[in-house]
Amino acid sequence: MAYQNYFQMADDLIIHLNTIIGAVPDAFIVSRYTGLVAVAATTVYELAIKEIFISFSEKKHKVFGSFTGKYFERLNGRIKTRELKENHIPRFGDRYIRRYQKLIEAAEKDYLTKQKISISSSYNNVIEWRHQFVHEGKLPSTATYQEIIRAYEAGKEVVHCVYKAMQR
Repeated sequence: MAYQNYFQMADDLIIHLNTIIGAVPDAFIVSRYTGLVAVAATTVYELAIKEIFISFSEKKHKVFGSFTGKYFERLNGRIKTRELKENHIPRFGDRYIRRYQKLIEAAEKDYLTKQKISISSSYNNVIEWRHQFVHEGKLPSTATYQEIIRAYEAGKEVVHCVYKAMQR
């Protein structure tokens, strides 16, 4: 499966929620939907990143692909940009981390110029909001429903950079 296909799961949920969110008068319920979007967004980020690493490895060698699949089986939200840069991508070699660095810096600059939002901060915030919602029972206190969707969309760019970096 292509890594972009995973985004469709969260995108479909957001499309559905967008049709009903305006009619929900209870701020408590809206805040729960905000947490749900953070969970869905982080899940698809994680699935897409796993797919990228496994596909890359399988193209190199069948056994390497199998090993990578098992290694990343329990990634469980450990996908913040720092983890990607310091732990995950370097395992494949310096060439890929250098490429990722260049791509993320260029994408960050471009997105900031055009959309006035940081892709790295957005991506990391979505993951943090998900963590707070799932593990601490806290709702994203600094993000509205619309802000979390905007952050999710911006965060997709980080995943696209991982994909581009992992090309041979």
